[in-house]
Amino acid sequence: MKNKISILITILLATHLIAQNTTTPEKKLGVWYMYNGNHKLSHKFSLKTMAHFRFFEIGDDLQQFIVRLGGNYKFNKNLNATLGYSYLNTDSSFLANGGEVNEHRIYEDLNLKHKIADLGLTHRLRAEQRFFNSITDHFIRYQFTLSHPLFNKWSTYLYNEIFFDFDGEAFNQNWLGLGLKYSVSNHLKLQLGYMKIFNDIDMSFDRIQLGISINTKHF
Repeated sequence: MKNKISILITILLATHLIAQNTTTPEKKLGVWYMYNGNHKLSHKFSLKTMAHFRFFEIGDDLQQFIVRLGGNYKFNKNLNATLGYSYLNTDSSFLANGGEVNEHRIYEDLNLKHKIADLGLTHRLRAEQRFFNSITDHFIRYQFTLSHPLFNKWSTYLYNEIFFDFDGEAFNQNWLGLGLKYSVSNHLKLQLGYMKIFNDIDMSFDRIQLGISINTKHF
């Protein structure tokens, strides 16, 4: 386990050194530090929590801080829905002062999951109402995820999420990602992944994702 951690640290340091000489956000290798929580309050209801620290570079220049809180209702083992609120603080300027935007969002999720043998398939349809700078935007997002167990406590995943903006260009951006998850216990999972972001102005961004997921039960 110590050797695996040492290899991971070496890879992250190497990619950071390679990216240091670039001066535009598109050429930087960024990182997202992610916390996601699912807290069951009953057989049907649960509380969803999330906090992300999203950096332009590895460990430097915070691009976005986001926290999310939602109430989830489980219709059956395959279908559930969430209603929630998000707060975001975003710096769109990159290596310059100013440019920070505070944003509030209301979101509604419909989640469907099923299996084909050991292959897990998950669909998430999300509607968002975004409030910032006296503007209201309306978004629809669709995420499709494939997951598969590997060995012992390891699993792998691949996902794609597309964003549609009802108040601007129809296509807004696309997130394509893949990675590994390690189940420390029934309540704790660790995540290491990579994501490629494409947006509507023909820019693309590379992001490492480091995450922790906590599941609790309160009944």
